[in-house]
Amino acid sequence: MSAAEEQQLIVQAKNGNARAFRDLVERYMKHAYNVAHSFVGSHDDAEDIAQETFMRVHRSLSSFRGDAEFSTWLYRITMNLSLNRLNEKKKKMQREVSNMESVQESAGASPAFSDGADVQMHIERALHRLPTLQRAVVILRHLNGLSTYEVSNILQCSEGTVKTHLYRGLKKMRVMLEFLKDGRP
Repeated sequence: MSAAEEQQLIVQAKNGNARAFRDLVERYMKHAYNVAHSFVGSHDDAEDIAQETFMRVHRSLSSFRGDAEFSTWLYRITMNLSLNRLNEKKKKMQREVSNMESVQESAGASPAFSDGADVQMHIERALHRLPTLQRAVVILRHLNGLSTYEVSNILQCSEGTVKTHLYRGLKKMRVMLEFLKDGRP
């Protein structure tokens, strides 16, 4: 689909054309799902986020000015929803860990660690341990294959900032995953 055809769909969808909006959803649903999944790592959560993204797009389409590309606007919405979901999960996990620690302390037990974890799990865990902006840049740039320019538009920062966060994020991941070179879990 050409940029002109996409613009026409956007105008039609803004004017209430349900078919035009459906065409936009069909065109971008997979992209929204992939972005969400790369952040949250869960199929169900990614589906929920992608659906919520298009509900927000539908509600806010009239305010879309076209200053940025539609795909950039969509990525921004998806990323924000994904980060919100991660923050909710992080808070929930912290409460659960705190509860587990108090149970273990009262029982005198120490936490057990699994030796059979695969490399992908370690990479995802390292990715999710990065600060939010570094994680976002690594995901958008490397996992979604976006250019530095596209990432800067989505995150609304300079390309230099994107490059800095990408460098720092990848450096931290290398340090966190150094043990994989030695074959130690």
